[in-house]
Amino acid sequence: MKLHSLHFLLGFLFLTSFSFSQETDNTAILKIIFTKYYKNEKVIAKNRLQLLSFYCNKAPNNEEVLEVIAGNELLKKHNTEIKKQIVIDINEDWSKEYNLLFDNQNQYLKSKVNTCLSLEEFQKVSKQYGENNQRLLIVNKPIYFAKNQYALVKVAFYRSIEHNSGRFLLLEKVNNEWLIKEYLNEWAT
Repeated sequence: MKLHSLHFLLGFLFLTSFSFSQETDNTAILKIIFTKYYKNEKVIAKNRLQLLSFYCNKAPNNEEVLEVIAGNELLKKHNTEIKKQIVIDINEDWSKEYNLLFDNQNQYLKSKVNTCLSLEEFQKVSKQYGENNQRLLIVNKPIYFAKNQYALVKVAFYRSIEHNSGRFLLLEKVNNEWLIKEYLNEWAT
């Protein structure tokens, strides 16, 4: 009985540490994305319209990932591992990572990033202030591969039916820090 309990405890600790590690990596990647895309945004101030909002949910990965794999040699080598992470029906949000990123740190960056919005909240703000200048930053759930040395994440900007854009970021972990290695499948409407 003790051996069974020990295996259970070890399994639980492994899953917990893996989950925490994934959350830490997600937070680091979210920081890179915020730093890059909020660089030119103004600090949030009373009665100042913020033009870039952040979508609360992690967008699911879909068949579009297959197109990205087909066009990149590194991704082709890890095709099977990446495809296993294409899960369309996820229901996850960025709240844990958002809170981890901004609790007691990164306060200047936080001064530019609004609290996240749902699609309905974003559409309400867009109608109120004019649809063409409002953008919603949508970040997909990161896909990790090659023993967590690489990550693939889609970043998209939603404005309205027109003027949308996006790209995939291929990130590499170098000296325990995530860096954008390449931009893939950029598109705009």
